[in-house]
Amino acid sequence: MTYSNHIIGAAIFDLNGLPKEYFTTNESSDVNWVQTIFQALGLQSLLLSSLQLEGFRYVVVHGRECRAIVIKQKSCYTAILFRQVSEVASEMFVKWAQEFEPASLRSDSRFKVI
Repeated sequence: MTYSNHIIGAAIFDLNGLPKEYFTTNESSDVNWVQTIFQALGLQSLLLSSLQLEGFRYVVVHGRECRAIVIKQKSCYTAILFRQVSEVASEMFVKWAQEFEPASLRSDSRFKVI
């Protein structure tokens, strides 16, 4: 399966959890989902610091029609919005998401950068 074909939006956050850049399609022009990711990253940060936990790999946020996976990469957090696909939490999908380069969406005609 080509996961890239299911992407309908993406957002880049700095390591403090602040949004830096959004990629939208006609299917995801409403970026309210980014607020949910922002809140999830804030909660994650609070829990990690107060419980002294380490090792955040990813989180999946489920919506009615879409799912987002948030991956910690070297210099940022990347949130990728998908249509509902069952593989979102599979190990193979997570590995793909960890290696995904959001900059590749700049050259994809389906996406607009906000």
